[in-house]
Amino acid sequence: MKNLNINLTPVDELFTTQEQRDDNKREKILDISLEELHPFKGHPFQVVENDELRELAKSITEHGVVTPAIARPCKEGGYELISGHRRKAASELAGIKTLPVIVRDLDDDAAIIIMVDSNQQRENVLPSEKAFSYKMKLEAMKRQAGRPSKNNLSQVGTDLRSDAILAEQLGESRNTIQRYIRLTNLIPKILKIVDEKLIAFSPAVELSYLPKKAQEELCNIIEMQQCTPSLSQAVRLKTMQQKGELNHQDIHKIMCETKANQKDKISFQTDRFSAYFPKGYTPEQMEKSILNMLDERKRKLQKSRDDAR
Repeated sequence: MKNLNINLTPVDELFTTQEQRDDNKREKILDISLEELHPFKGHPFQVVENDELRELAKSITEHGVVTPAIARPCKEGGYELISGHRRKAASELAGIKTLPVIVRDLDDDAAIIIMVDSNQQRENVLPSEKAFSYKMKLEAMKRQAGRPSKNNLSQVGTDLRSDAILAEQLGESRNTIQRYIRLTNLIPKILKIVDEKLIAFSPAVELSYLPKKAQEELCNIIEMQQCTPSLSQAVRLKTMQQKGELNHQDIHKIMCETKANQKDKISFQTDRFSAYFPKGYTPEQMEKSILNMLDERKRKLQKSRDDAR
């Protein structure tokens, strides 16, 4: 008897059209209650109620959520958001109870990579957000690089280092990525000052080499003296620390130096003075008028002194 080679077609392919089979393979978009959507563990991107978020809420009210969020099932129930934290917050502002979501079964590393990539498209990403997201993604990529691929023929990152791949993806140099990751060593108070652009990126990197105790002392001086370190000062602090010579007195001494380009400045909020000037006066016009009045007062005081002689 001859052996017959028979290819058995799956039952679902016999009784469904190609369009139906393709549709089954597509990811489904589900409307999920906001209460069932939980933030991603260690999510490094801030979600704050600002004008941008309010504009997004207004857009959602008028047009709905255009791009679905991505989430994965939680073992304890509900779903962990991978991308869509701002869309969820904006939906809450808009009074909407559900969010369109694509649900995927993803391991931790794959979820981290998608989470970071989806947020890097934003226009304004804070230094702290870059720092922690770069670190999270790089660590995930390194773990993936040690795993065989599905076909077991190659490994991710065999030919290129993970940080080189990440640099290519982000359009940054490997050195820049490593410098951003250094910022994760800053204490939260100093990192907040960096986000507020009161400390520039390069000095912040140098300060990241200081131990936490020295950073806390530095932060106290920054708050008391209302001053921030220049690159030169930050480098000196780092150098002294590496030599084991840095103490509280040294930090105070360096930070109290007068910088070469430092001048005493007086600032004021224009809304506190606008009632005393014609409507539409610019800050420059207000400043000029105040200086003129002070000059006049100075002349009158001088005349009074002269008359009293």
